[in-house]
Amino acid sequence: MPIRHTARERRFRVLVLRVALLAVLLAIWQIASLGAPAFVLPGPARVYSAWSSLVATDSFWTDFGITFWRVFMGFVIATVVGVPLGLVLGASEKLGEFFEPVLSVINTVSSSIWAIFALIWFGLSDWTTIFVVFMTAMPLILTNVWQGTRTVNADFVELAQTFRMSRAQVLTKIYLPTILPPFFSAARLAFGFGARVSLVAETLGASSGIGYRLRQAADLVQTDQVFAWTLTLVALMIALEALVLKPLEQRLFAWKKRPGAQ
Repeated sequence: MPIRHTARERRFRVLVLRVALLAVLLAIWQIASLGAPAFVLPGPARVYSAWSSLVATDSFWTDFGITFWRVFMGFVIATVVGVPLGLVLGASEKLGEFFEPVLSVINTVSSSIWAIFALIWFGLSDWTTIFVVFMTAMPLILTNVWQGTRTVNADFVELAQTFRMSRAQVLTKIYLPTILPPFFSAARLAFGFGARVSLVAETLGASSGIGYRLRQAADLVQTDQVFAWTLTLVALMIALEALVLKPLEQRLFAWKKRPGAQ
């Protein structure tokens, strides 16, 4: 009971500190907006008014859903490709050494360059954004899974070989459970990065979605709407992180907590 009470108090303190931080940021924003024209830096009240007007329209939820669907599809494809490749490269030292330079090159190319290539290859379509999210998220997932395979206990692998387990069985029964924690950490990062780069892709090569609306608002110098759309995506990612991804990770890997940790 004392441990639960302490943990509850710690969570409450963290919540209070975050609310206080939000209040400070809003105050700084309000003060800064007083000395600037509204088209340069609109105040929090003006942005909230613009956001309320946007939410009342059907197109807001349509664009919101389109962007989320593109990010989700790119993330799913990145997971389907990145996890098996990471397992295979980690299980085979020769393959890992052969493909390591390729992965370094992919990690070097920025999301803006991938967006330009995607626009050339796919035009104004959903696949432009999906491809950019994929090329941003996949290397993160692949690298973390690959590094996770290096923590596999060699004795377990030798024991599996003694029992004549197939390569597929070794991958699924020994490697896969080991790489789940690093994969989940990579997945959280990849989803967040994917959401951010989706704005770049939609700004350059889409006729719908949050990024497209951001470009429209910027062209019309509707800065309050630019802030409103941006904060909408930020709020979505914070909600997913706090309400879904982080609690799920804590539940799945509660066994990793150190003895005595609160």
